[in-house]
Amino acid sequence: MALLLDEHVSPAVARALRWEAVEVVSLQAGQHGAWLGAPDDRLLQEAVSHGRVLVTYDRSTIPPLLRVWAEAGRSHAGVILIDQHSIPASDIGGLARALATLVAEAGQRDGANRVEYRHRVR
Repeated sequence: MALLLDEHVSPAVARALRWEAVEVVSLQAGQHGAWLGAPDDRLLQEAVSHGRVLVTYDRSTIPPLLRVWAEAGRSHAGVILIDQHSIPASDIGGLARALATLVAEAGQRDGANRVEYRHRVR
């Protein structure tokens, strides 16, 4: 499962995940920086075109957008929603562990059209 971290997720999380051999791209780093501030619809489409599951703290606009896509018959590459109260954005290690655990549990399973909620892994 390849991940795309949105602009609210620190690039330090991507660096930590790479140590765990997780394929990950951060919108805040590298060529994907051009997508910073992009509308959610374009961001989801970017994730689809690269076969990456979107990781986001945006629990206010992404879920309604996913409903719109579902009603229109549009597929997405998968979304992982993080709760700021469960794993604060400042908890780099906690978020990296939670995502690495999810990727390991998923194995080769396709994330298409799946929505996961991630909480802290202890």
